[in-house]
Amino acid sequence: MFDGNRAFGSFAVPDTDRAGEFYGDTLGLPVGPVEGMEEYGMLRIDLGEGRGILVYPKPDHEPAGFTVLNLPVDDIDSTVDELVRRGVRMLRYEGLGQDERGISRGEPAVAWFADPFGNVCSVIQEA
Repeated sequence: MFDGNRAFGSFAVPDTDRAGEFYGDTLGLPVGPVEGMEEYGMLRIDLGEGRGILVYPKPDHEPAGFTVLNLPVDDIDSTVDELVRRGVRMLRYEGLGQDERGISRGEPAVAWFADPFGNVCSVIQEA
């Protein structure tokens, strides 16, 4: 019934220009306009292998109460260090046993951060 190869996720931000700077410049992800939707300010974060996330403008945006984007990494320690160096602040959650860097060392190891609009993202290192 559904074509999982073409499925995609999405989330809102109040300012897609600023979102493009954060996801593209700060995080280093490939970000660009959605072809044919430029006038609406929609962006696409390219996740490789034809997969992507749609980021759309919503002036009355309220951040979700959950993680909107999980980014797998090979080395969570060096990734967290680099994110902090780039000005990203790691989030802390009660009861998750995060270390001094904000990394929860369970399986998988996870660290969370927010974009400039309060949308929560994570970096995850699986064993």
